[in-house]
Amino acid sequence: MILKNKKGVIMGVANQFSIATGIAKAAAEQGAEIVYSHLPDTTGKMLKRVSRAVDGLSPKGIHPCDVTSDESIQTFFKQAANDLGDIDFVVHSIAFGDTKDIKCPTVECSRAGFAQAMDISCYSYIAVCNEAQKYMPNGGSTISLSYYGGEKVVPGYNMMGICKSALEMTTRYLSHDLGPKKIRANCISAGPIKSLSASAISDFSKMIDQYEQNAPLRRGVTQDDVGQVASFLLSDLSSSITGETLHVDAGYHVMGYFDSEA
Repeated sequence: MILKNKKGVIMGVANQFSIATGIAKAAAEQGAEIVYSHLPDTTGKMLKRVSRAVDGLSPKGIHPCDVTSDESIQTFFKQAANDLGDIDFVVHSIAFGDTKDIKCPTVECSRAGFAQAMDISCYSYIAVCNEAQKYMPNGGSTISLSYYGGEKVVPGYNMMGICKSALEMTTRYLSHDLGPKKIRANCISAGPIKSLSASAISDFSKMIDQYEQNAPLRRGVTQDDVGQVASFLLSDLSSSITGETLHVDAGYHVMGYFDSEA
């Protein structure tokens, strides 16, 4: 088990369909001890959702965290450290944009909507890493989650593509800043997977069809695919990899032309 004796935090599990849930399952199967975050709410619904999604994975703790609040991030990591001791890895699988600002043409997105999307989808990775490093004295690994729409224009992905582009560049700068502390920062650019966040993207089903028809492997990707690669990046097997955006997309990103007869 490549994550035996590793302890970490996974942020972004919303339900059983989340990419973060696939990462959680794979990491737990590889021996990791994990604390999870959930969106704060007064009803307890968010806690129940995350608890249901990671049921059977023996979570070491599930605590609220609002990534738009530095105080909330600080409190969350204190709680995580109380549950785990030192932290070896962090998975940041968090993104948000108001539906009306994603579904409209990018040129029409609102200033407030753009600022909110960049804060939650990009800056929060900086804020999370800044706090997490205090509890990673032995170094470790951090991961963010991106998509090909951060490299090339994907109609329908719109404003969120700009956020993912910024996130990938942020990952590279974090790798430089955190490297002296032996903390790695990498990004997984995953192919389209049906999830709660995907519901905000216009013509999402067409994206999946496009991958299945044109990716070199002639298939899409699953939570399990991403989870296996994430486990590798969180483990010591990838100890010399940092600042990387690793595509888990059945090879789709290498294509420049699609054969209509393929």
